[in-house]
Amino acid sequence: MMDWLELLQMILHLDRQLDIAVAQFGPVIYVLLFAVVFCEIAFIPVFFLPGDPLLFIAGALCATGALSIGLLMPLLFVACVAGSIVSYQIGRAIGGRVSSSGSRWIDRTALERTRAFYERNGAVTFLLSPFIAVVRTFAPFVAGIAHMRFGKFVLSVVCGAALWVMVLVPGGYFFGSIPLIRDHLTTIVLLGIGLGVGALLVSSAWRIVKSRLRGF
Repeated sequence: MMDWLELLQMILHLDRQLDIAVAQFGPVIYVLLFAVVFCEIAFIPVFFLPGDPLLFIAGALCATGALSIGLLMPLLFVACVAGSIVSYQIGRAIGGRVSSSGSRWIDRTALERTRAFYERNGAVTFLLSPFIAVVRTFAPFVAGIAHMRFGKFVLSVVCGAALWVMVLVPGGYFFGSIPLIRDHLTTIVLLGIGLGVGALLVSSAWRIVKSRLRGF
């Protein structure tokens, strides 16, 4: 029988012990996976829970038949979206108290700039933030503090969660048995994000150059 300390250790390192957990917990593992992803995103104090590696390894176990990819992907998608909404609502509640407190320690100009940033760049922010540890926890919280429009927030989060799950779980399913990819997953993910952001910057710069050239 597993005691609470052993269970905590397993949860903290679930990405490394997922095969053991599957064998030990059976179908309950889906509840545990949902809880880990949800809590990592929803609650800042547990931001250190495994994210990207967990999805990747879970996808690899789907390829062996230990888990069902048809059940796992929608489950993790819902966990990501629900966790983001909870984090947003916590941030919004805190932000509301901060705004009404009248504290001279609060820079309201900075809050307004943050809100404007999320209104302009929310879609891109939440499309990429799930792939970056810590950021996927703090981004929804800060969006709530900044009072980003809830409808726009949810739409952005849904797209980001879908991309996150659709990249990492099938990625583990097809490539999880390749040690080079498995051992350097974080680097590969960050490189992919860098390429994506770079492409967006180049595209934006090109549009600006073209608009200025038309002015001559």
